[in-house]
Amino acid sequence: MVVTRRQRQAAEDANIDADEYDLNVPVSAAAKTPTKGAPPSKQHDHAHHDHRGCPAHLLKEGTNGESKTKENEESESQLSQVISYGIILLLAFITYATYPGNTLGNKGLDPTIHTVFYYGWISAISTGFGVLPLCFVREMKEYWVGVSNAIAAGMMCAASYSLFMEGCTFHDDNDDSSLSPVVRTAIGCAMGLLFILGTKSFLDSHEDVKVGSLSGADTRKILLIVFVMTLHSFSEGVGIGVSFGGEHGNELGVFISASLAVHNIPEGLAVAIVLLPRKVSKATAAIWCVVTSLPQPLMAVPAFMFVHSFLPLLPVGLGFAGGAMMWVAFMELLLEAYEDTDMVTTGVASTLALGVMLAVQRQIEDSH
Repeated sequence: MVVTRRQRQAAEDANIDADEYDLNVPVSAAAKTPTKGAPPSKQHDHAHHDHRGCPAHLLKEGTNGESKTKENEESESQLSQVISYGIILLLAFITYATYPGNTLGNKGLDPTIHTVFYYGWISAISTGFGVLPLCFVREMKEYWVGVSNAIAAGMMCAASYSLFMEGCTFHDDNDDSSLSPVVRTAIGCAMGLLFILGTKSFLDSHEDVKVGSLSGADTRKILLIVFVMTLHSFSEGVGIGVSFGGEHGNELGVFISASLAVHNIPEGLAVAIVLLPRKVSKATAAIWCVVTSLPQPLMAVPAFMFVHSFLPLLPVGLGFAGGAMMWVAFMELLLEAYEDTDMVTTGVASTLALGVMLAVQRQIEDSH
């Protein structure tokens, strides 16, 4: 059976294979105008075909199928929203229930595991506030998605630079490693690059990966970025624990935790900028932002308990996170920003974001 282009288009609109059509009217007969003496059955058959030669009942079934699919997607979206708000309430309850009371920030008391965990938890929760500036944006066009990716890349480059500098200039009297901090940071950077390349290769080989309503390239990119931001939180968690376990105790630990909490807000913004254009709701994006920082309270406790064991590894962890984050910023976000905008826009947006992020970090350091 020969299927015309219009018939095939009609079949695609109705989500039906055009080769499965049972067209009772021959092509030669359908091309002719029916005569007055034509049998009633022929006239009836033509009356139930549209101008493309597609049976009307098939078009109706296709339209009903599309509407049902749309309704299912809307119901799934509503369910996802309810779950997201429930998780946010759970996070708020945990924040309230785990408050350590009068031991929080008390200079007269030695830090405890409870207070160390809570400061790491507050630092992680602050990442979710990065979504707030985007709550006033309803929909982003392709050009502004590119600009957002460039801004996120600039922020991640600034974070990578800070991690490298912190690793290279690391110094502690209890650090007994025979390798210099620069060498350990470089080793960590190489390991981070190799690790993120392996992760990307794994995700690319699993094209059917799906998260919620997202699938394909969008899901792989989201998982890659969330994974990298989560990795760098491990070293930040170690930093919180080590600062509480050092000679300055509560005083330095409180400052480091507060600095990271402020620093995590623009990092959460960088994650949200990548998630929201890919049809992720604001509530879900806030949860993902918090998830990327959850290693901070989880790593702060063991680092505090075994501070002397974690000290030599801290530059390696900082370099590891910095290398992975730098790769994603250049090879994923900047390239995608260039495709959606142009070279000048990508360069200006990313450079401005880099400068502002570095200025904020410098201000935080100078305030100590």
